[in-house]
Amino acid sequence: MGLLSGVKILDLSHVWAGPLAVRYLADLGAEVVRVEAPYGRGPQEALYSPLGGWLGGAPGEDPWNNNAIFVKLMRNRRSVCLDLKLAEGKAAFLDLVREADVLLENFSAHAMTNLGLGYEALKQVNPQLIYVAMPGFGSHGELADRVAFGPTVEAMSGLTDVFGYSDDEPRNTAMALMDPITGLHGFAAVVTALQRVKETSRGVHMELSLHEGGVCYSGPWLVDQQLGNETQVWGNKHPNMVPHGVYACAGHDQWLALACVDDAQWRALVSLVGAESLDPSWDFAQRRLAEADIDRAITDFCLKHTVAAAVTALQTAGVPSGAVNDTPAMVADEHTQARGFFQPLERHATPVPGNPIKMQSIYAEDWTPCPKLGEHNLEVLSEWLGYSQQKVEALESQGVLWNKPPT
Repeated sequence: MGLLSGVKILDLSHVWAGPLAVRYLADLGAEVVRVEAPYGRGPQEALYSPLGGWLGGAPGEDPWNNNAIFVKLMRNRRSVCLDLKLAEGKAAFLDLVREADVLLENFSAHAMTNLGLGYEALKQVNPQLIYVAMPGFGSHGELADRVAFGPTVEAMSGLTDVFGYSDDEPRNTAMALMDPITGLHGFAAVVTALQRVKETSRGVHMELSLHEGGVCYSGPWLVDQQLGNETQVWGNKHPNMVPHGVYACAGHDQWLALACVDDAQWRALVSLVGAESLDPSWDFAQRRLAEADIDRAITDFCLKHTVAAAVTALQTAGVPSGAVNDTPAMVADEHTQARGFFQPLERHATPVPGNPIKMQSIYAEDWTPCPKLGEHNLEVLSEWLGYSQQKVEALESQGVLWNKPPT
């Protein structure tokens, strides 16, 4: 039994931020029903290869169920495929809302309201509902009507100003950092709201914008601005540590990261590298002046060794360092394997990320793989709502319920 066992969640989320928040809640034992649109996973035919590819490397017979990135985020749910634009679909959805504790969605700001399913409408059905909205820019303000995508919002948050390797070319992470940030905020907010509802018996309407999730991480640079300091772009370097960077090792595209936190680590590094150009007595200010020479000496040392050998030597000497892993190396890493972080839960025994929270209420052996589209239409509607098989079949024949995208 997980920590959130007995909590019923309706998941209407998509892309990354919302699904990640719900995945954490589901891992903790919440009962999650994913309410999906008939085309929510794409068409029946594989028209293109999605970002991240297919599980097993091929679309398979049901490509809409085989998108690797989608599957990675969707474990521990049951799927009901429901057309909310139809009156019968909306009625069934409201019946589900009546039984739920939490509803989470990350559509554009007014999508649910335009369907007649915003918080004001749903709280009339369920006054204790926790309603979580995660629009790109919030529900009010000059940008509220804009839709959002992670890399764009990341730039607008201010974080991009401190990324990159020169003042001439600001960059972003190219991975939509705002999504996992806001996803984790959503997870924490729901857990907090569940306790509040338990104490007050009143529902909660929460709004978490992608944009503001990123702004929260700009704190140090906002303080710099307030103090009159100019923001600097450091790249792989560090304002308070020298040396600090990423260095090439023997082999093709093999690298390690290294940092010297204090003078003792600097002396240990000089002793290991053995370069006559380096002085173990240099303090931080002197090292900053000689940074280019230091980087060359470290590179000369690293290029004589494999990543594993160089990291072992540096760690043994007491110098913080680690391999710069690509994705296959990270998955195959002995430490990661020993921790059992990746779980072969999905098709083709594809390893997917586990949960970084280690506690007694999280049991990977109880997890279920990503459901197929509409796989649990009958099961959920009969268990939660008492619908008969005949009623469910009638909804299917009317085009209200689906178990594959329409042709």
